[in-house]
Amino acid sequence: MTGRASDGAHHVVVVALENVLALDIGIPWQVFGSWRDGPYTLTVCAERPGLVPMHGGPPLSVAHGLDALATADTVIIPGYLEPDVPGAEVTDALAGAAARGTRMASICTGAFALAAAGLLDGRRATTHWLYAQALARRHPRVTVVPEDLYIDEGQVLTSGGVSSGLDLCLHLIRRDHGPRLANQQARLLVAAPHRTGGQAPFIDLPVRPEPSDSPALYDWALRNLHQPLTVDQLAHQAGMSRRTLIRRFHTDTGLPPMRWLLNARLARARELLESGDLTVEAIARHCGLGTPANFRTLFKAHVGVPPRTYRETFNSAAVKGS
Repeated sequence: MTGRASDGAHHVVVVALENVLALDIGIPWQVFGSWRDGPYTLTVCAERPGLVPMHGGPPLSVAHGLDALATADTVIIPGYLEPDVPGAEVTDALAGAAARGTRMASICTGAFALAAAGLLDGRRATTHWLYAQALARRHPRVTVVPEDLYIDEGQVLTSGGVSSGLDLCLHLIRRDHGPRLANQQARLLVAAPHRTGGQAPFIDLPVRPEPSDSPALYDWALRNLHQPLTVDQLAHQAGMSRRTLIRRFHTDTGLPPMRWLLNARLARARELLESGDLTVEAIARHCGLGTPANFRTLFKAHVGVPPRTYRETFNSAAVKGS
């Protein structure tokens, strides 16, 4: 797509970085590039016009360079493989577009490019949950919120993994033209016009740390999640003082022992909801999460949805059989 903005049309420019993800770039292309005499026109550009390597597809033929950003009303950075810092020419062009008041948005790991340009400093942002820690580590001035599907900070917007980009693009239409037009485009795409929830149900909860100097301790705890474990019990099992145990957990997992235990219990509960048809009461008991009511409260608070909704999403066979 090589369109230029027509009178009154909102010009969306999509920046294809090297190893752009095929599905990610396809989302804004489909949402904003499929209008005929509509409210949007779309241009795809790259650091250098020509063939751009694309992950998940053949090389992408791009006719426009970064000068396309000069006429953009919205710039979208799709995700790209192994998100390294783009070159200075790219980050300078992104920063320049933002300085002109252009709306800036990212899909998935495209947030790394916005962060490298300094556009996420002091803002909340999200990216694919798998890369959220790396984004927070590389850019400490960014408040990374991995649970959200997308985050709207006014001029700068970010979205989570892959399909969250569709949620973001429909949100942009809703922001620009209201729900009617956004719903119309969602129907054409056979997509939900507005998804509730977030990425939290999809985020892996790391449990057994690798590497660790005390693997037997973690294995023992995982075998005994049904027990009301305490820090003192863990310390006794490990042959450590309470203080040493707490330091060990922080070194191995970055978490206090009881928070690690809660994550381990929730991870086990998710496995049981995904793979079996145990009742909520049985799962709560098996995972050491107390009463069914307590289990439901903790699960929704930390995973983002109630246990039943999680099971309906990830274990349709169990739901049909119930």
